Amino acid sequence: MDKKGLLLAFGTYLIWGVFPIYWKWLKNVAALELLSHRILWSFVFLFLFVLVTRQGQAVLANLRNRQIVRMYLVAALLIGLNWLVYVWAVNAGFIVETSLGYFINPLISVSLGVLFLRERLRPLQWLPVGLAALGVAYLTFAYGRLPWIALVLAFSFGIYGLVKKVAPLGSVYGLTLETGILFLPALLYLGAQEATGKAAFLHTDLITNLLLVGAGIVTTVPLLMFASAAHRIPLSMIGLMQYLAPTLQFLLGVLVYKEPFSASQAIGFGLVWTALVIFWVENWISQRMVRTEPIPELGEG
Repeated sequence: MDKKGLLLAFGTYLIWGVFPIYWKWLKNVAALELLSHRILWSFVFLFLFVLVTRQGQAVLANLRNRQIVRMYLVAALLIGLNWLVYVWAVNAGFIVETSLGYFINPLISVSLGVLFLRERLRPLQWLPVGLAALGVAYLTFAYGRLPWIALVLAFSFGIYGLVKKVAPLGSVYGLTLETGILFLPALLYLGAQEATGKAAFLHTDLITNLLLVGAGIVTTVPLLMFASAAHRIPLSMIGLMQYLAPTLQFLLGVLVYKEPFSASQAIGFGLVWTALVIFWVENWISQRMVRTEPIPELGEG
């Protein structure tokens, strides 16, 4: 096992897991302004990275292809929606529900693969998908409403992943194009906020200004770490470690920010967690069986 790859993956999910702390420091900034700064500075840092790595021509070449641009426009709108709902929910006191969204996201992604990519589920894989749906249904009953924050986060990121699966660019260069598409609207919004005297940037304390600029860094750095880790360690290890982020978010919501977590919620979350355990164990056993199958000798069918 590549230790550097393992550390990079762990660091990536650790950063994503403690993201709520960062956004809580900016709770006095409106969610739409936070989103705009995240887009603006992410694009700046990603663009600089692309230039330094001399990949600018490759990215620009793809801009001549209308189909690719349309594909990344859809991806940009999906990731923009995901980021907006996430930062709003964190600062509105719904960290626990955001964690639910990222717990069920892998199962949503599997379901989308079946619906749109004609992927097939093994018989036992239908059980965790059904359990997750049951957990969401139970939480709807417990909340007295759909857990819409979790569902918007899970589906927006799941569909985003579906688009990225068929998109031609790598994750870093794809996100450069996506944030580039959103760059002008974000800049115009921030300009309007400045013109009407509602902007927080450069009109508050130094720490807030630095954190707003840093929103781009905390977005791009874990992405670059993840891209490096994905080349070094098995996908199965990455799949297991991805649950670290929502687990940390959940613990932050309950233990640090004292969000309510009732017995009814525990039942709903328990169904989702059980589904994830079954899903991971079934996947692990299936991979082990494939690896241990004997290689046919010459002449065998």
